[in-house]
Amino acid sequence: MGVAVVALLVALVLLYLFASIKIVRQGYQYTIEHFGRFTTVARPGFNFYPAFFYRVGRRVNMMEQVIDIPGQEIITRDNAMVSTDGVVFFQVLDPAKAAYEVADLMIALQQITTTNLRTVMGSMDLDETLSKRDEINARLLSVVDHATDPWGVKITRVEIKDIRPPTDIVNAMARQMKAEREKRANILEAEGSRASEILRAEGQKQARILEAEGRRESAFRDAEARERAAEAEAKATEVVSDAIQRGGTQAINYFVAQKYVEAVGKFATSPNAKTILFPVEATNLIGTLGGIGELAKEALGSASKPQTPETPQAQVAGARRGPFELPKQ
Repeated sequence: MGVAVVALLVALVLLYLFASIKIVRQGYQYTIEHFGRFTTVARPGFNFYPAFFYRVGRRVNMMEQVIDIPGQEIITRDNAMVSTDGVVFFQVLDPAKAAYEVADLMIALQQITTTNLRTVMGSMDLDETLSKRDEINARLLSVVDHATDPWGVKITRVEIKDIRPPTDIVNAMARQMKAEREKRANILEAEGSRASEILRAEGQKQARILEAEGRRESAFRDAEARERAAEAEAKATEVVSDAIQRGGTQAINYFVAQKYVEAVGKFATSPNAKTILFPVEATNLIGTLGGIGELAKEALGSASKPQTPETPQAQVAGARRGPFELPKQ
């Protein structure tokens, strides 16, 4: 009987010891209450608090957590209705405040974030709510973090997930965006046309300048060529004149024959006539050259030789003179 009592007492003692041991997992902290009053916080690991005198009040998650902000309708400053939702990231820094300063931390965070979201977005225009999402997040984070500081909670991030304007506003925005893009396209097209016209005008101007410079250079070269040709002609005439003065009849014969052949060749290549009837014979050309030679001899020897009367043979020869021969005096 005594052994059974001792064994029972030992079992009760062991049971009491096991009930007094508190093992706290990593990432959590437990609040310890002494007869219902908060006394201390049990850290992760092994903790011993006598049973029946101390008990675990709240098991507080010390890791960063996230809660969803349900979708809601918000009226902006310009009376536009938008639907929005978001998420809140937070972390408990003081487990005692989180356990005893607020009844339900999750609901409290959700409600305070929702009300401040309405306040922040309601003070902005529709265009601002759509384009300044980072500013909304920053303002909301500052307001909610300040409001939850007495609860021992740190708000690490507030993110707006989606902002949905009404369908008619979305259609109007689409038309506005299309008109804006068409406007930019027209402006760019006009600028391109202007640049093209300017470049085309510059090109035409440069072309006219180059053409004028080309004409000037061509005229200068033509004048120089005519000058050189005139000098050559004058030189040739001077040489022929010297040859005639020295008594060289062959030079004047060659010069006159060359000019005569060139004139006849021009008649043959004229574009105004397909057939040319030109009564000229080789004997006439030879007679012409002979007559010119005879004229040159008479001109050079008239001072030393006396004039003689023409014979019948000379008269006959005169009748066969070429077109450039003159009758003898």
